[in-house]
Parts: sequence; C-alpha cells; structure tokens
Amino acid sequence: MSSGSTDEKMKVLVYSDDAATRAEVIQAIGRRPAADLPLVEIVECATEPKVHQWLGSGEIDVAVLDGETQPAGGMGVSRQAKDEVYDCPPICLIIARRDDRWLADWSKADAVVAQPLEPLVLADTVADLMRRRSATRLNAK
Repeated sequence: MSSGSTDEKMKVLVYSDDAATRAEVIQAIGRRPAADLPLVEIVECATEPKVHQWLGSGEIDVAVLDGETQPAGGMGVSRQAKDEVYDCPPICLIIARRDDRWLADWSKADAVVAQPLEPLVLADTVADLMRRRSATRLNAK
C-alpha cells in the first residue's frame, strides 16, 4: 500500500479525442483521488499511437480510456493493451451507454464508468485502481 508521501506520484493516462471529456476526467480525479494515495500526475492523450507508446513505457499506473474516441475507441485500445502490454496497468473504460457494458467486458477493462460522468464515482474508481496497481506492480519503482 502506498504511503502517500509528498514526493511520490502515480501517473494516470487520460485518453479521449474530446478535450472537454479529458478535462472532465482530470477534474474528477483531482490532484489526489483519496487521502491514502500519492499525488496524481496526469498524462493526456488524444491519439491511439500515443496511448500505446505510454502504456508500453511502463510509466503509467492507471489508464482512463474514453470508449467513444474516434477513430480508435477506448474499448479496442484496452483490448489490444491487455493482450500486448507486459504488466499492463489497470484500465478504467468510460462508456456512453450502460448497454455497452458487454463490450467493456470484451475489452478486458478493469473497471467501467458510464456517461454522464459522476465525479465521485470516477474518483473512487480511479483510487481503487491506483491501490490495486500499488499492490501488484511488477517493476517496482
């Protein structure tokens, strides 16, 4: 479990082609989504190649992917990352419709939140994934 020390940070990747969606996610997560966690450093991505570059770098602790991003939606990006990235970080998928939950299952996402985003739900979900990553990360920092 993380000590929450002030010099420790966890990187959260936020992927969406919509700047307003990225801003909404970043605001919901805040600087620290829970008191027992370290500060968050946000990495914003609007394109699929950049997401794969970051996820493959080993530097990302949690990823939040927008399922509605075009041309490469977060569901396909999640599935590919879970299949191809060694020690893939936990992924939270944002879906537009609750009926898309089966697609989220196909994507191998670790958590799902539905639009419209509820800031507290998203922050709690990201916090849970950060705790999971702290406990299971293979390449310790």
